[in-house]
Amino acid sequence: MTLDMTNKKISTKNKQVEERGHWGSKVEFLLAVAGNIVGLGNVWRFPYLCYKNGGGAFLVPYLVFVVTCGVPLFLLETTIGQYTQEGGITCWRKLCPLAEGIGYGGQVILLYSCMTYILILSWALLYLVFSFSSQLPWASCDNYWNTDNCVDFSTKNETFQWTNRTNTSSAATEFWERRVLAISGGIEQIGSIRWEMLLCVIIMWVTCYFCIWKGVRSTGKVVYFTATFPYVMLVILLIRGLSLPGAKQGILFYLLPEPSRLADPQVWMEAGAQIFFSYSLGVGSLTVLGSYNKYNNNCYKDCLLLCLLNSGTSIVAGFAVFSVLGFMAHEQGVPIAEVAESGPGLAFIAYPQAVAMMPLPQLWSICFFVMLLLLGLDTQFVTMEVVMTSIMDMFPSVMRRAGRRERFLLLFCLTCFFCQLVMITEGGMYVFQMFDYYACNGACILFLCVFETLALAWVFGADRLYGIIKDMTGMQANPFFKFCWLYLTPLVSLGTFIFSLVEYQPLTFNRWYVYPTWANVLGWVLALSSILLVPGWALFKLATGTGSLSQRFHHLCQPDPDFPVNQKRETELQPSRGEDLQQITTTFIPNTESP
Repeated sequence: MTLDMTNKKISTKNKQVEERGHWGSKVEFLLAVAGNIVGLGNVWRFPYLCYKNGGGAFLVPYLVFVVTCGVPLFLLETTIGQYTQEGGITCWRKLCPLAEGIGYGGQVILLYSCMTYILILSWALLYLVFSFSSQLPWASCDNYWNTDNCVDFSTKNETFQWTNRTNTSSAATEFWERRVLAISGGIEQIGSIRWEMLLCVIIMWVTCYFCIWKGVRSTGKVVYFTATFPYVMLVILLIRGLSLPGAKQGILFYLLPEPSRLADPQVWMEAGAQIFFSYSLGVGSLTVLGSYNKYNNNCYKDCLLLCLLNSGTSIVAGFAVFSVLGFMAHEQGVPIAEVAESGPGLAFIAYPQAVAMMPLPQLWSICFFVMLLLLGLDTQFVTMEVVMTSIMDMFPSVMRRAGRRERFLLLFCLTCFFCQLVMITEGGMYVFQMFDYYACNGACILFLCVFETLALAWVFGADRLYGIIKDMTGMQANPFFKFCWLYLTPLVSLGTFIFSLVEYQPLTFNRWYVYPTWANVLGWVLALSSILLVPGWALFKLATGTGSLSQRFHHLCQPDPDFPVNQKRETELQPSRGEDLQQITTTFIPNTESP
């Protein structure tokens, strides 16, 4: 992401204000976005969802959401970023000031994500350190943290009935729960800080700080490695997995179609949630990354290529994961369903346990956790860069001065660090799950995406967006995208959002611990902290504006008249949208005078 920036300075009141800059090349943009959207979810969530929801049949709802929501929203957000050259909040001031709350809501979700995501990286770092041991600590039951119920699955014991695991736990499970987490009995029992985890968290925050402390100039030097090397590790693990006994059964289990599962609405909801998470939609990340493009960059082709890369990586990762799970099931003599996991269960229990059964287990463990670290690291620091850019664009004359970015970034990192200390205690896993389930969940993102498409397609105007894409790229976008922005995307997003609320279940942990009522209430407060910013900001702007309510509404729905990059194009697009907006205003807003 080395920007084509000689850092020209603009003298303002005898002080230097730095220019915003642009990407140095298309490759930097592609690597930055790829690093952001291709993350841990591609490896540990998609393969599990695929097997759980009908194998190959799951690709049907997955592709439906890709076509109706994923690609159209990806193009929409990248386009408005490239057009406005603004961050995730200030772009709305240029396009539709009434919807600025969408930008604030997205940044709140990213703030929560920064605190939870880096904890996963810290776990991966700790496992990587342990991978250099002469014997992997999760490979045996001879350690001080193991219980009498521990079973060493890495060495097959003929006297043990492998299909009967009642009241037993694997060595990998006990290492995760008793050594790494030292997990307590519930969220009420916070306990003490885990000092090893504290050190790992500090290392990860320091690493992320120096990756982006100079902005996209320093980030660009890092992303060339962090965005590409995980693919090298993934290919190595894929080749190794396919060569293991039992790999074929694992892959068949991963892809074997179950068409009957398509009748289950839950399958469709999980496919939709995966798309919104995996494509980083709704939170302003794509808008910020696109804003560093030059105005005439062909973002249309870039978006199609990046969406293909993201989904392709997910599918290939499934082969790497389930070939190894098939091997583990083969070695233990149990069905694959008993060893298949997702999320932390896959990364820190199932896969390490499988690695312990291979020859040269340390080598494959190092490869796996290096891949996890790099996959997550660029997602983490690009997310931090998105938040920093969005805030700096709100106060450019204050923030774009020598040394101020670095100091504010340090303040941001310290704030997140101290807020997340509770997550690295003995009861921290329960807090982590609460943040992940409520604050960063799909419902919040879906809500933002519904209003994003309504604001841009219906208020700002789908026709205007089409003209912008043609003006920037010289290409006419497929008319299908216009149909999606106007109808399919908001309807599908709204339907999925409503269904997620109808199917809501209170949070549980490991299928046995039920969170107390106060914890679920706190979780909903976290969720609403981003959702309510959308209507809250709109009501605030309507209440504090001047003129009649109708005039205020009309003014807040108009793009900034001093902004358009291409005045000729804007003049061509303006009349029809102005007439439509006037009709909407007079129909739904009474012409009452302001008090």
